[in-house]
Amino acid sequence: MLSYSRPWVGYLAALVAGGLTTLTFSPFELWWLGPIAVGLMYIGLHDLTPGQAALRGWCYGTALFATGSSWIYVSIHDYGYTGVPLAVFLTGLFAVTLALFYAVPFWAYRRFTGPRLAFLSFAGLWVVAEVLRTYLFTGFPWLLLGSAHVGSPLASLAPVGGVYLLTLITALTGTLGVEFLRRRWWAALPIAALWLIPLALPQQWTTQGSASPRVALLQGNLPQLMKWSAEGQRNAANTYAALTREQSDDIDLVIWPETALPMFQQQAMPILERIQATLPPESALLTGIVQRDPKGRYYNAVIGLGNVDGDYRKEHLVPFGEYLPLDSLLRGIINFFDLPMSDFSAGASDQAPIQAAGLRIGTAICYEIIYPELVANRAADADVLLTVSNDTWFGDSIGPLQHLQMARLRALENGRYVIRATNNGVTAIIDPLGEVTTRAPRFETTSISAEVWAMEGLTPFTRIGSWPTWLLAALLIVPGLRWQRSRSRF
Repeated sequence: MLSYSRPWVGYLAALVAGGLTTLTFSPFELWWLGPIAVGLMYIGLHDLTPGQAALRGWCYGTALFATGSSWIYVSIHDYGYTGVPLAVFLTGLFAVTLALFYAVPFWAYRRFTGPRLAFLSFAGLWVVAEVLRTYLFTGFPWLLLGSAHVGSPLASLAPVGGVYLLTLITALTGTLGVEFLRRRWWAALPIAALWLIPLALPQQWTTQGSASPRVALLQGNLPQLMKWSAEGQRNAANTYAALTREQSDDIDLVIWPETALPMFQQQAMPILERIQATLPPESALLTGIVQRDPKGRYYNAVIGLGNVDGDYRKEHLVPFGEYLPLDSLLRGIINFFDLPMSDFSAGASDQAPIQAAGLRIGTAICYEIIYPELVANRAADADVLLTVSNDTWFGDSIGPLQHLQMARLRALENGRYVIRATNNGVTAIIDPLGEVTTRAPRFETTSISAEVWAMEGLTPFTRIGSWPTWLLAALLIVPGLRWQRSRSRF
């Protein structure tokens, strides 16, 4: 029987598996390592006590988040004014805490399931663990296993079932691969089916509409540390004014990134109106901005000038970045908890699309693009998707590249163009198949422009969402459940 000789070997394999999973994502994109990582976690799991299984899951999660979310250190140290020892500690604390999202399900799996049809129940467990991580405690759906497959042979499953279906197929491949290595040759047939069926599916479920405006995305490349100073505000206004003037007369829509002008909307409007007046009469300008309402509440928003109807206020806020949990206890303890603009209010969940340049635009600000259901809800009423971001917080790390990869998957899931404007990269236009058609170099003050088509029709995922995959994952666990009380030690 394929197993590890000692529990500590399994813990070491779990650490390796976590690192391998990070390599499946951008910039490495070694998606074929995903099933191997799952297989390493599956081997010998039923030889362990529930506590040992939890420790294996915790080791995997710690390695995954320590390597795949290492960009957290840049935000804490470089922009949170935190010393190296404390920044390392907080980054490590982040990793070991998030690792509990694997430790607890692994404990429950070993406590309540047996070896019967384990290859099914373990794959179902993996999806359930990712769903819990997406929604519990505001959620953190970064590094979902299926996100690696935007460019793999499984990609055509994304518009059918979304990222969780990709995760399920990856996990099943891993568990079935282990069964095959155990000389259960029948496992070869379902593995082949899982990877061949997607090749027969349609590549695109939506069609081009009649509107095809030309869109320009501006990338100011403004230094984050001085952005909110008076000098930084002048520099931002001058930079985006100059980039806007450089656009050709055939541009229908100009888009600036998240908080392009580091000032409140009321302060920025005279500047925006002067700049918008330099554009052709029928064109539109969209920009990320900070709004302040009469009650003193702040919103991370996208507003428009010119041929524009509507705006958008960010719905899903980033904990510790845009709001501070346990504010009365944490604020003031360290500088990281006092980042500028860390007291936002959330926008409504039923906001209508922005209408500009003949397009209905579904908007997701920065972190929101990683939430599959949120973006699908936006796409259902929109012709294209827009995401504005400021990934300057993560420097020259792998974080912005992972962020782009998830934006690509949202385009593929929903059969929509995704327009992505950022402060210093990665600014890009992504087609409905998840392919980057136009991209600006990182860390340069520049702009890109391209024609963007309104898309008609809805993918199965946009129509139905993830719940069929969630239900399937839960049902896969059921055959492995032990209905009698287990005598297993903790």
